[in-house]
Amino acid sequence: MASTYHEIALLLLISAGVGLLGIRLRQPLIVAFIVVGLAVGPAGLGLVTAHTQIELLAEIGITILLFLVGLKLDLHLVRRLGPVALATGLGQLGFTIAFGYLIGLALGLEPMTALYVAVALTFSSTIIIVKLLSDKHEIDALHGRIAMGFLIVQDIAVVVAMALLGASGGQEGGVVTAATAAATLVAVMGAVLLLMRYVFPRLVPVLGQSHDLLLIFAVAWGTGLASLGEVAGFGKEVGAFLAGFSLASAGHRELIGERLASLRDFLLLFFFIDLGSKLDLSTLGGELGSAAVLSAFVLVGNPLVVLAIMGFMGYRKRTGFLAGLTVAQISEFSIIFIALGISLGHIGEEALGLVTMVGLVTITLSTYMILYSNRLFGWVEPWLGPFERRHPHREMAVEERARALREARVVVMGMGRLGRRIAARLQAGGTRVVGVDFDPEAARRAEEADITVFPGDASDPEVVKALPGKRGTYIISTVPKVEPNLALWRGLGQTGNEAEVLVAAFSDRDTERLTEAGIPRLLLPYASAAEYAAETVAGELMKGKRA
Repeated sequence: MASTYHEIALLLLISAGVGLLGIRLRQPLIVAFIVVGLAVGPAGLGLVTAHTQIELLAEIGITILLFLVGLKLDLHLVRRLGPVALATGLGQLGFTIAFGYLIGLALGLEPMTALYVAVALTFSSTIIIVKLLSDKHEIDALHGRIAMGFLIVQDIAVVVAMALLGASGGQEGGVVTAATAAATLVAVMGAVLLLMRYVFPRLVPVLGQSHDLLLIFAVAWGTGLASLGEVAGFGKEVGAFLAGFSLASAGHRELIGERLASLRDFLLLFFFIDLGSKLDLSTLGGELGSAAVLSAFVLVGNPLVVLAIMGFMGYRKRTGFLAGLTVAQISEFSIIFIALGISLGHIGEEALGLVTMVGLVTITLSTYMILYSNRLFGWVEPWLGPFERRHPHREMAVEERARALREARVVVMGMGRLGRRIAARLQAGGTRVVGVDFDPEAARRAEEADITVFPGDASDPEVVKALPGKRGTYIISTVPKVEPNLALWRGLGQTGNEAEVLVAAFSDRDTERLTEAGIPRLLLPYASAAEYAAETVAGELMKGKRA
């Protein structure tokens, strides 16, 4: 026990030192930690002996990573961006798998290994991209939002791929096993949906009174459902993802995410150390040529396909280029995916070394490409003309709607009947009004009434940041659910928005919760309608008596 403790303590000290050096060199910590694993493994100093304990910590880290992917899965963002997120996400996946597979075969890989490597090359690192774009203050830019949209599509693809692997499992009776696992997964998903609907909206606010208890519950729920997934046959990775997704709409999502992010990063350290310690440098030399070819394919091919798709869909070449750079690397999921294939006996150990080398190269180089993206665009712009239409209509429409939102005097959140009527009356009086709604059908009905609609959601932090915030402007929310209204109120407070806020309350319970949150001005449409109806009927009755 003492030797294991001392070994892990030494690993942490070495990791801290190498990580500090990596930060100074502006390199992602993933690269630094894999280097640590190489240094302390059998190919280096031979310091690692506690493989079982390190692997356990690594597995918990992967569980929390997938839990957070589910927790932060922003389907509203994909829905708002719609075609471009799906087209670029699925298009890049299809292109990379097809051409990556052919390149793998040309490099002499076995067909199954070539397929695994091709799939691994499709996954880009959401963690690294979010960090780099946030540091550059580009996460809310158009190319940043589009990049986040198709990275979410990739995250979903990761979970689907791991679910398929977990279901097959390389076990005997594969079809029966897969069918049983699929049926179990459907049953678990049904149970999770019931919990999301009836239990978590009541349970999570109670747990949220103690942040420490909420954190313990989140970890327990994530690891518990992951364990169930492993036992049931659909994989602990899918179980962890479902656990996170089930809490995404229950409130306190940001708090849980912030608390778990540090724990995730700490535990993933052991995954990358374990990975690096298992790499055999003597076998990597023969993979240098293949790694160079595949790295060039990821660094150049992936951005080009995103650039081509976005150009075809009506975006400017600069937006397509900057968004494309975010897929110029593979991710931690790529390595996890290959490791899972090895554990199932589908492919050999050499694939792990090859993909890890590609990861080291692409993560390192793409970091610099993103950091210096504007300068890089200036160099290559003369050759990007074919990737932009003469009239980039879609981007111009996005810019026009965003400008209208910033310049609006009144913003109405929710384009249902109430919101649409409020907007129409104000607009008829000469007020600049913009509606906000993510429902395409609601937006279509509003635009038929000549109301400009910005695609978005009241609980979306990006939308909240884009709202007008000067004194004398108004934000009216007619969203029928109370949770998005509470999120909107919190978001406006965090951004220092000074607009007047009016929120519709559709029940006594909603009125109570909104008042407790500190919202000073509430609209009571049912109460107002009741008063109007009573006054109208009473007036007519009085006229009847007089007659």
